[in-house]
Amino acid sequence: MEFKVLANINRLKDIAKVLLRFGFEDLVERIDLPGVASPGSPSSSTIPATTEARVRLVLDALGPTFVKFGQIMSLRPDLLPASMIRELGKLQDHVGEVDFEDIREVIEHAYGDKLETVFSIFDRTPIAAASIAQVHKAVLRKEGDIVSVKIRRPHIRSTIDTDMDILEYIANRLHANIEQLHVYDLPALARHVRRTMRYEMDLCREARNLGIARSYLKADGDVRVPSVFDAYSSDAILVMEHIQGNPVKEIHFDDTDQAQFFARLGLRTAVKQILEDGFFHADPHPGNMMITADNQLCLIDWGMVGRLTERDRRELIEVLGAIMQRDSHGLMQALFRLSEAIEDVDRRGLERDLMDTIDTTYAVPLEEMNIGHLLMDIANMMRDYRLRLHPELLLMIKALVTAEGTARMIYPQLDVITEARPAIERLSRERFGPLRIWRMLKSALPALLRQRQEIPGRLMGIMQKIDRGDLTIQFAHTNLENLLNTLENIANRLTFAMIIAAMIVGSSMIITTGVRPHIFGYPAIGVIGYVISAVIGLWLLVNIIRTRNY
Repeated sequence: MEFKVLANINRLKDIAKVLLRFGFEDLVERIDLPGVASPGSPSSSTIPATTEARVRLVLDALGPTFVKFGQIMSLRPDLLPASMIRELGKLQDHVGEVDFEDIREVIEHAYGDKLETVFSIFDRTPIAAASIAQVHKAVLRKEGDIVSVKIRRPHIRSTIDTDMDILEYIANRLHANIEQLHVYDLPALARHVRRTMRYEMDLCREARNLGIARSYLKADGDVRVPSVFDAYSSDAILVMEHIQGNPVKEIHFDDTDQAQFFARLGLRTAVKQILEDGFFHADPHPGNMMITADNQLCLIDWGMVGRLTERDRRELIEVLGAIMQRDSHGLMQALFRLSEAIEDVDRRGLERDLMDTIDTTYAVPLEEMNIGHLLMDIANMMRDYRLRLHPELLLMIKALVTAEGTARMIYPQLDVITEARPAIERLSRERFGPLRIWRMLKSALPALLRQRQEIPGRLMGIMQKIDRGDLTIQFAHTNLENLLNTLENIANRLTFAMIIAAMIVGSSMIITTGVRPHIFGYPAIGVIGYVISAVIGLWLLVNIIRTRNY
């Protein structure tokens, strides 16, 4: 990893300069970037006052990879405070369009043929441009269909890989040098971001996502998902049906009934995807929703999706049901089943805070109530109580917040609770229906039969060990690495200190003897001993200051 980083030392220096420009000189010093000189004062006197704003500006200045990193981190309320989540939510892609000749080169390399052989018409001006890909309107020569062609930016994969190598290096250095950050496991987080960005760069994966979404939503005649032309698609190019319509963000709904219809439809679709399908659009903002000429709601850009297991969906229904019944204890129990406790949890304190949050939410008028924001507040609370949610659940919360925001933008008076309640109550009833119980029994029966055969033998084995006196219990010490490292550092420094003290005492005794040869009129051995003691002592002092263990 360090070799890859050193191979891109100029990029590393650029990152250090940006960090310094926005007042993060202490962070640069802690990371100890190779080839980067020790920082001085920040280069700008007009940096924002808040850390959150400075973090956003740093990511914005460092380009598409870091902007995407910030956008992914804005989905992690389990790690970041609400103020940071809000600030990172302001990050937007600021990229120009790729030159058409570069786009032509990507297409002709993918198809092994001229662009004009594949497409009879290909608009040179893109419909949309983002950090990873841009979209052009075209017409297939053979089929004659009007299509949207999504092309991955040239060299974006190598650019992102380089930046992610550096990000992982920085995460490893911060994890090694700042003990307070260990709880966040920054190296694992950096690997998660790399994996997410690779998924978004793989347009074959987006094509599969479109196919899955179409299969789940095809029964709803009011909702549409573009179809994919698989024969023309690859990991660098996605060719899909071009749907004529207007993005929701550009529509002003004069008809109140129409606005209410599309707001309810958008929210109902999001709830269905999350609670029934377990496969959902992770970023349903107004730019990714279109209203077609046939008055259908079309969902586009399926590069980032979320998945929930059946167990997660079941527990999530419990969470939403408890919120609607204002049952703080039931809510707490469901949250424990959905999360992982990092350390012992104050259950009474958590239940009390959940009760306060629910009461505060229900104190506002129904049309202002926001389930997504309530779940976000609960996720922040769980972070404070050292409970960790799975990233997919956090992605779901962010998607629900975005879907609610889009629905309310279309129709501000939308009553979210009233709209969501029927689906939640129906799914709660189905959980205990005969069909569901039969399915559970069918699934559990093979495991029960296997255990019925295995348990007697295992019990007999334990009894035999007890009879022979061979039963042993093993204890394992875990999470003592930091303590052992600290003790080792203390022992090393004490050893050096004792050596220095012994050399000073010995040198002082030699100085008084007058033994020749002399340096500056004093015995040479004594003077050399003083010099060596001074050098070792200075090295020890610098080491203590650099690691800030004082």
